[in-house]
Amino acid sequence: MKIYLIAGEPSGDLLGSRLMRAMTSKCENVSFFGVGGESMQREGLKSLFDISDLAVMGLLEVVPSIPRVLKRIRQTVQNIQEVNPDIVITIDSWSFSARIHKALRKLKLSIPQVHYVAPQVWAWKKKRARTMYKYIDHLLTLFPYEPKYFTPYRLEASFVGHPVIESPVIYGNSEDFRLRFNIEPNQKIMALLPGSRKNEVARLLPVFLEAAEAFYQKNPEYVFVLPTVHTVENEVLKITQKSNLPIIVVKTESDRHDAFCASDVAMAASGTVALELAIVKVPHIIAYKVAPLTAFLVRHFLKIQFVNLTNILLGREIVPELLQENCSKEKILYYINEFVKKGDVYERQMEGFEKLKSVLGFGEQTPSANACDIILSLIKNRRKDVRKL
Repeated sequence: MKIYLIAGEPSGDLLGSRLMRAMTSKCENVSFFGVGGESMQREGLKSLFDISDLAVMGLLEVVPSIPRVLKRIRQTVQNIQEVNPDIVITIDSWSFSARIHKALRKLKLSIPQVHYVAPQVWAWKKKRARTMYKYIDHLLTLFPYEPKYFTPYRLEASFVGHPVIESPVIYGNSEDFRLRFNIEPNQKIMALLPGSRKNEVARLLPVFLEAAEAFYQKNPEYVFVLPTVHTVENEVLKITQKSNLPIIVVKTESDRHDAFCASDVAMAASGTVALELAIVKVPHIIAYKVAPLTAFLVRHFLKIQFVNLTNILLGREIVPELLQENCSKEKILYYINEFVKKGDVYERQMEGFEKLKSVLGFGEQTPSANACDIILSLIKNRRKDVRKL
């Protein structure tokens, strides 16, 4: 069995690696091909190219990368033709994934095409849901409310569950982390999580450090942990070298999860990482900054009240969202101090985090196993059709 997987950024890479693990456990003879990062490569994928070529965010920021991305699309489609897999699965990054699927459809290869992680049509670009059936055969969604946006438009969609349910973060070890990095029992930990894209780090890490430095002046018992990934490691090290804070930069997934569990408070970029913090009940703010024109366009087209997934799922703001001009040293400090005091803001977060677990479906079969079952079913049906021909 030949499985072709395409993940364009670190969050998709992690999702892909878990799917690969689930498929390996259910199939005796399976080979993986495609595009992925460190996590998927550890599961046996030899990536066609480095996914950092695709990790670009923001409307204006994408423009200089267009020629490179188009080249990677052509390269990927050609490789799929050469491999002739049993199925093609793209993971998140719909803007890139859609172009792959459209190109494959034109070639009429009769290979099942699946996309894992629904584009957020409930937030913006709702018309996109009407046309996706033309390019993929099945959509795997992370949230239970998502299939209803696609099934009326002839696209099979299945809710498989959110990957945070099976994240190793729930098994993180605070004591091991403290021993490993020589953190004294009387010291406290703040996690700084400026994102996994270069432009996220460039915009968020300086203001995170600025707020952290002001906080440290009055709270010298704190040390600061900064988990990072390969795609932005150089940028992170370059920026942190200018800081006088006691910063521990960690690079492995296990260190990252242990760091989360050891942290007393955190600053994070908006994204999946904030859900992981919520699951292990670390009080945190989320922040995000993009180019001014990008922000203007997003505000015009975005049709949701919140951007943070915890807030969206609970229908109220329990995680402060500090976006654009609100992403400032002063506002970050205000909330961090509120968390440290463990007052009303802190209590609301803790109560909300507890409710979040039930919304995400803890205790059921893992999302990767659910996704694997659907994919194997599609491959089985395709092989039946081929035999009939």
